Amino acid sequence: MKENQKYSDQELIQAIKDRKNINQAIRFMYESHYRYLESYVLQNSGNADDAADIIQETFLVFIKVLEEDKFRQESGVKSFLYSIVRNLWISELRKRKGMEIRNEIFEESKDMITADISQSLERHESHKLIMELFQSLGDKCRNILLLFYYENLPMKEIMEKEAFSNEQVLRNKKHKCLKSLIEKVQSDEKTYSTIKNALQYAG
Repeated sequence: MKENQKYSDQELIQAIKDRKNINQAIRFMYESHYRYLESYVLQNSGNADDAADIIQETFLVFIKVLEEDKFRQESGVKSFLYSIVRNLWISELRKRKGMEIRNEIFEESKDMITADISQSLERHESHKLIMELFQSLGDKCRNILLLFYYENLPMKEIMEKEAFSNEQVLRNKKHKCLKSLIEKVQSDEKTYSTIKNALQYAG
């Protein structure tokens, strides 16, 4: 069979179901329908990479439907592919919107966690998780953050205890430690949620 073989809908369906010359059949789908399907994704907040992923998934779904003999042929192949792309892309957009909302809430809350950490640690009866998080930053960071936030020592005293050359060097180190702590919290929503709850119950 020639590689530029043209297929009617019925011939395409049969070629895929019979798995005879299926590669040519799939190539024909790409050549005949890709741009049409891509335009839908591009016109609805997607880019070329999004379209490529969704269309590939669409063709896989279509092949599976045919193999399971579930295509009723109430519409043409082109219309059926379009409906699959549309449903998959709407589902993807909803998923992304949900993630976007969760991320916005997360970003709004993270600064509150940082601001409240000193007061909360003083009153928190059980702060094992936070201690473990401090420990994961390394001994130096753990000591600095515990001395500053938990024991409320002034910078000058911490500088002497931890053998820093001056307060500015200590402040720079404390800033880096706190940044690492926040990044660890940001990187794992489960950790964030656990710490947030711990701090909420502190008082």
